[in-house]
Amino acid sequence: MPTTSSSAASSSSSSSSSSSGNRQADVFSRLASSDPEVKLKALREVKNQIIGNRTKKLSFLKLGAIPAIASALSDADDSDKCNNILVQSAAALGSFACGFEAGVQAVLDAGVFPHLLRLLTNPDEKVVDAGARSLRMIFQSNQAPNYDFLQEKNMEFLFSLLNSNNENVSGLGASIIAHACGTSIEQQVLLEAGVLEKLVILLDGSLSQREACLESLATVLKNNPVAVSDFVGFESGRYFDSVTELTKDRYPRTRLLSCLFLVVIYNTSPSYFLNMGTKLRLIKTLLELLNDPGQSGDDAALVFSCLIADKEDLQKLAYEANAIKNIVDILKTGSELQPKRLQGLFLSLAELCSKLEDCRCSFLSLEVLDLMIDALRHKSADVRTAACICFRNAARSVKNLSAGRFTSDRIMLPLVQLLHDPSSSVQVAVIGALSNIVLDFSSPKSTFIEYGGLKQLIELSKSMDPNTRCSALRALRNLMFLADNKRKELFYSDIKAQGFASLISDPDPPVQEQALALLRNLVDGCISSIEFVFDEDGLILDAIGRQLRKDPQAQMAIQGMYVLTNVASGTELHKEVVMQQLFPQEKPGSENFVLKFLQSDESQLRSATVWTIINLTSPSSIGAFDRHVKLRNAGIIPQLKNMVNDACLDVKIRIRTVLGQSMSFGEN
Repeated sequence: MPTTSSSAASSSSSSSSSSSGNRQADVFSRLASSDPEVKLKALREVKNQIIGNRTKKLSFLKLGAIPAIASALSDADDSDKCNNILVQSAAALGSFACGFEAGVQAVLDAGVFPHLLRLLTNPDEKVVDAGARSLRMIFQSNQAPNYDFLQEKNMEFLFSLLNSNNENVSGLGASIIAHACGTSIEQQVLLEAGVLEKLVILLDGSLSQREACLESLATVLKNNPVAVSDFVGFESGRYFDSVTELTKDRYPRTRLLSCLFLVVIYNTSPSYFLNMGTKLRLIKTLLELLNDPGQSGDDAALVFSCLIADKEDLQKLAYEANAIKNIVDILKTGSELQPKRLQGLFLSLAELCSKLEDCRCSFLSLEVLDLMIDALRHKSADVRTAACICFRNAARSVKNLSAGRFTSDRIMLPLVQLLHDPSSSVQVAVIGALSNIVLDFSSPKSTFIEYGGLKQLIELSKSMDPNTRCSALRALRNLMFLADNKRKELFYSDIKAQGFASLISDPDPPVQEQALALLRNLVDGCISSIEFVFDEDGLILDAIGRQLRKDPQAQMAIQGMYVLTNVASGTELHKEVVMQQLFPQEKPGSENFVLKFLQSDESQLRSATVWTIINLTSPSSIGAFDRHVKLRNAGIIPQLKNMVNDACLDVKIRIRTVLGQSMSFGEN
């Protein structure tokens, strides 16, 4: 009997699906009817079926409904008898574009954009409303057309929208600003044209105007302290207080947009948020919005992550407000969450775990690793990226890292697989996660290597993208930290001297720095490790010397000097080769870079340079005296004597070590 019942249910479901498909096909066929009444009824049916229903939108999209609706819109003229068709076709297109990126793309591909703009000048107010609402839906997508505010005719058109008495038209103007204003130059052009004053007026308008206004104000004020100050000062702070009160509004979307606006102000000018109660209210409002089932809930997670990013005080407040458990509970509901919401939730957890160990331990105690692993395999690159960032920050927990919580096969395998991800943002994020995980001293790290992680990192260090190269080198640097000779030899056999020399000479300074930091770890340890830099007639050492003589950035120079420090800790041969790099024969009489480094404002560079001198002049080495004489004649020892009271304690201590060694050579 159960089999019969199941079969019947399946048959019923199949019949229902077939019936639904037939109805959609019937509606689609009627869209092309020459009878205006038939066409109008079909347009209404399409609009009513797809509102809020992504599945129906996709079905009609596959049938080719959008080009048919676009045709109905473009064929209708501005006469009264066509107004209903104009209204219904615009409304249907707007519904397709609402929160549905595939729909937006299809609407734009159908070429309806100029036809929708035409509706704004129609004498019928209902047609104008429909056109404005549809355009607003399109401008809520990143796929909407770009809008050049620097063109005078565009600015005139924008102000004609903002000045309109029609709330949908003025709201469209605000939506265009929110979509298209992306640079400080565009901000300045808009502000000088008086946009801020126009937008502030809309805050007192209808719900639709207010929400569009909040979004556009956030765009215009972002990272612009002067504009923020102007806004806060309007009417003695009345509008600022008004937005703060809107965080208690009964509409979720209004609460969200007011929070977004306040986050922008806080990130731009934190001084306006000295009150701890205001900060806590903002956190609690956003945490409540995370549970909203609609678009507001999807967006709230990203807004929350922006609020707490790099702010330890807010992260602590959020932790005390039980944010971690609230977010994890949402992830554990089992319901299918939108990619945008998932991305925001994982980014929020990542921010919460970025600074506070209590947050990391609390997060990992909630048994979330399976959720994170699932997210690593999500179809959305944004979600995969966010999950990797979450892994990276959670793996900053020394306690959990040393306990081996991140090195099991079920975690390591999907992470290594993501090194091959087609998205560069995912690759950079997963490299960041692996950079922290491979620092686990208690782990042999062999699983990572067995799965091909080492080879793929070396491959990514040759990427055309400098950010990917830099990230890959940082991970390799951590992998070589305190590594045994077997692992070092395995790594070097793949990268070789030519590869290292190319990276040290990379056109991007951060890549140079990471390449040298990696080399510093590679040659640290036993004497045999130092031999790597002597391969191919000292190709690597020559590359280092050339870079140090080019007046490099401080961080790059620091790592380069520490490589020389490690090499100089070796045998007499090693020390002499370092001296050859410090005093190249082909550059007699030129200013010595060692003197410049000792005079640097960067204490770490001074420290690294003195360390090299300590290793070169150790009295236990045979050639120490000759090297000491050469350093003294070059003015380096006298320079150190002038630095005995260096402001940096570490530098001061090391200088006294050098001068103590000098006394064994008869120096006063």
